[in-house]
Amino acid sequence: MKIGLRVDVDTFRGTKIGVPALCRLFEKHRFRASFFFSVGPDNMGRHLWRLLKPDFLIKMLRTNAAGLYGPEIIFMGTAWPGPQIGKRLSHVFVDAVNAGHELGLHAWDHHREQARISKMTASQIYLELQKGFDMLAGICDRSPTCSAVPGWRCTDRLLLEKSKFPFIYNSDCRGKHIFRPVVNGEALEQVQVPVTLPTYDEAVGRNGITDANYNDYMLNQLKPGELNVLTIHAEAEGGKCLDMFNDFVIRAKEQGWEFLPLGDLVRDVGEPPLGKIVQKPFPGREGWLACQESL
Repeated sequence: MKIGLRVDVDTFRGTKIGVPALCRLFEKHRFRASFFFSVGPDNMGRHLWRLLKPDFLIKMLRTNAAGLYGPEIIFMGTAWPGPQIGKRLSHVFVDAVNAGHELGLHAWDHHREQARISKMTASQIYLELQKGFDMLAGICDRSPTCSAVPGWRCTDRLLLEKSKFPFIYNSDCRGKHIFRPVVNGEALEQVQVPVTLPTYDEAVGRNGITDANYNDYMLNQLKPGELNVLTIHAEAEGGKCLDMFNDFVIRAKEQGWEFLPLGDLVRDVGEPPLGKIVQKPFPGREGWLACQESL
């Protein structure tokens, strides 16, 4: 009855407002989580170009993205360079780590990595990872122990570059159980902790799911005895959806569920099986996502 809780922090606003709000909520409920921080420029507004793609436009409309994220996020980095999150909000990172939460790298430039990862060379990927890793380590006086690629856009090339960093695990894909990924016939040491549960923006507005019944839906997705990994976003559950997420936590705990960082799940798993990561379409998402596939 364990839920691995992963917090993705994509933007300047999510860092400034969402992370402190979630830390207060976690303190109230007395549990820790894994925070994956974006640390470089916030250029998330450049995703506006994806509105030309019907699937992305539909997603933005059904989730009321303008109301969920606000204009500060929607237009960030479009008409002007986005702010450096790590330089401006380093105290937020430090406060989260000092509260006992797990420190993970999400991205240097979230927009760039989500939009272009499949086109980037190995050296370009390494440089993005290095810049993010070094800034996080410098701010928090400790190295991040894990990473999670933006938007679950993971490739074998990215996995090989990540293997050059001292991450204990990565959370780069969607799947069912913890595994060691195989690339070019070789099993990598860094295990993968796949996300098993849908996110708010994947579920709401589809199949009759609304804010009113979203928590009922999510509680029904939990599977005792299996891996349960939930991703929330500082911009959503740390903002407009904060009260709704607080209600979810209360109800889950009443049912006997325990929230904990993903690293705790890794320590409990023993020797994980081998698997590979493939790119597939995913319900509620535009384009492909990295998905676990058994060998």
